[in-house]
Amino acid sequence: MDLPAFYRGRRLRRSAAMRDIVRETIVRPEDLMMLYFVVETDDVTFRKPIDSMPGQFQLSLDELEKQVAAAVANGLRSCMLFGIPATKDPVASAAYDDNGIVQKAVRRLKDRFPELVVVTDVCLCEYTSHGHCGLLTQGDTKGLVQNDATLDLLAKTAVSHARAGADMVAPSDMMDGRVLAIRTALDEAGFIDVPIMSYAVKFASSFYGPFRDAAESAPSHGDRRTYQMDPANAREAMREAAADIEEGADIIMVKPAMPYLDLVRAVRDSFDVPVAAYQVSGEYSMIKAAAINGWIDEKAVMLESLTAIKRAGAELIMTYFAEDFLKLQGK
Repeated sequence: MDLPAFYRGRRLRRSAAMRDIVRETIVRPEDLMMLYFVVETDDVTFRKPIDSMPGQFQLSLDELEKQVAAAVANGLRSCMLFGIPATKDPVASAAYDDNGIVQKAVRRLKDRFPELVVVTDVCLCEYTSHGHCGLLTQGDTKGLVQNDATLDLLAKTAVSHARAGADMVAPSDMMDGRVLAIRTALDEAGFIDVPIMSYAVKFASSFYGPFRDAAESAPSHGDRRTYQMDPANAREAMREAAADIEEGADIIMVKPAMPYLDLVRAVRDSFDVPVAAYQVSGEYSMIKAAAINGWIDEKAVMLESLTAIKRAGAELIMTYFAEDFLKLQGK
């Protein structure tokens, strides 16, 4: 029987080698940024498992250095630090203390691994006694987060991180105008070459729960919906990205990643700056939990999810799977 010509896509799928040579999207080690939680403690051996994030830990400075050393040996190129201070107060004073835990961690890592790109999360929620990302109004039972008063503290925090040697700062607070405030403060302090990776498109997501366990940063009252974005809003996401680029952001981030791949692609197509995406704690923990229960192949799902994020347009992926990925690459 004569058949009309039709597309034979299977020709390029018939062997692993054939599939490899025509693969369109490749996730590389340098595409991934590992995330670490460092704790201010006198116990140099402190290494506390995070129950809701299997395979992740709160680490002392010494344990952080050991963990990063192993990852660098496997090919880690960049990391981001989140700090957990010994004490918290209403004005997040530990966030911008030059001897704070993140500042110590930056100095330690840059001294040991000068070629490692060390990025710092710039926010106040891990350092405030109330767990919000900004200063609260005084005498107000609702404790409303003040925008403009918070900007000065965010800028001080970013400058403190740069002074410690951070290669890049990443404001995650979602206060209006914080990129401009940080860029101005960095430039005035002489750090004109320190870039800003802005959490520009950051949603008030239900996927952050495990992170709040890890960073001990859950708000003591209310929620963060007055400053983080409504998950239903796409046009607003584009306005936020445009505003942050105008204010001086060098890299734009979308957070979370997988539920918002449409916006990763929209940002990539609309703006001529590098685009990052954050595969957040809930995304990581769901994959881990399903794998522990034997419901999925963890390696395959990890690789598929990272490939999807890169295919959507992210040049840089923040992921708790970075170390696992690097170990696989070495095999």
